[in-house]
Amino acid sequence: MAFEVEFSKRLDLFGAEIFAALNDKKVALEAQGKKLYNLSVGTPDFEPMPHIKQALCDAAMVSENWKYSLRDLPELLNTVCAYYKRRFDVDGITPDQIMSFNGSQDGMGHMGLALLNDGDVVLLPDPCYPVFITGVKLGGGVPYYYHLTKEHNFLPNVKEIPDDVADKAKIMIVSLPANPVGSVGSPELYQEIVDFCNAHKILLIHDNAYSDIIFDGAVGHSIFNIPGAETCAVEFFSLSKSFNVTGARISFLVGRRDVIAACKKLRTQIDFGKFIPEQKAAIAAMTGPLEPIKAQCAEYQRRRDALCGGFRSIGWDVPDSHGSMFVWAPVPQGHSTSMEFCMEMIEKAGVICTPGSSFGPSGEGYVRFALTLPVEKITEAVQAVKNSGLIG
Repeated sequence: MAFEVEFSKRLDLFGAEIFAALNDKKVALEAQGKKLYNLSVGTPDFEPMPHIKQALCDAAMVSENWKYSLRDLPELLNTVCAYYKRRFDVDGITPDQIMSFNGSQDGMGHMGLALLNDGDVVLLPDPCYPVFITGVKLGGGVPYYYHLTKEHNFLPNVKEIPDDVADKAKIMIVSLPANPVGSVGSPELYQEIVDFCNAHKILLIHDNAYSDIIFDGAVGHSIFNIPGAETCAVEFFSLSKSFNVTGARISFLVGRRDVIAACKKLRTQIDFGKFIPEQKAAIAAMTGPLEPIKAQCAEYQRRRDALCGGFRSIGWDVPDSHGSMFVWAPVPQGHSTSMEFCMEMIEKAGVICTPGSSFGPSGEGYVRFALTLPVEKITEAVQAVKNSGLIG
């Protein structure tokens, strides 16, 4: 008989993985032949550009490239520096201010291990992407949630953070455009956050995964467009959503040299560097054309209009998202928890969305939709929700 193993108590810090539960339900309904519209997981349905795929394939044909890379290629680091100038008009980023990660999720999940000691206070947006909470807990940190509310357009409001909390805080995590709430920051808001972090000696970690998916004529920025950010900030910059390479897990941490050095030290203990063909694909992405990214953003906006406008037309008051590839929708009146409503949506309409409760304490009462289907399919999904009788 197998003996019992006592697992790490760290696992008790985390609830069930919501996307796994939704996928189990999806698989069961597909087996029954039900037509489904999957708007839950935020992975783009657009194709990577051909030159990116070709660069990976060409590099993969070189046998030497299958060995441990052990480092980020100098060519890759120099390309990131040049891209920050090209895309964000940010001067002065140097290679020692950059390191790659296997996706921003991996980076955020490990940051706490490099930067936090037990009891350190971290300012977290609420709602937020779940790995922000995971990384803090794994590092022994204590979350203090600053709330993203409808009344404040789901944007950070540092004025509401008490001075005694700010003085204790070691890190503040900000994500704009924001997953899951779809809010977008202005330069004035970024400046307010940077000034707040410098005043209280807080390390600012900016998750900048969605700067190329931003609507209604707004422009996506880097935190380093803001004066003073160089003294207090690091930024996760990802290729996943802009270039449709989510599975390749290509992202970078950019900013303060001491933070980069600490994270590199941790990384040397747990992996041997990013696969060289992936590094070559990243170089091709950042040196190639950017016009397709703008066209893709326009298509995301059309999808947003179809989903949000479509839901409003059937009596569900869903506000427009301003950025990211997500829509944050209030649970309609007459329904209970966000998880129960999601399950009803799957069963009665065949539409899969994500319960807001999985994004932090203030997420209850909302559901998140990902704009990962073409307009015609989104229109069908809206009609399926109307036909289900769930709204009204």
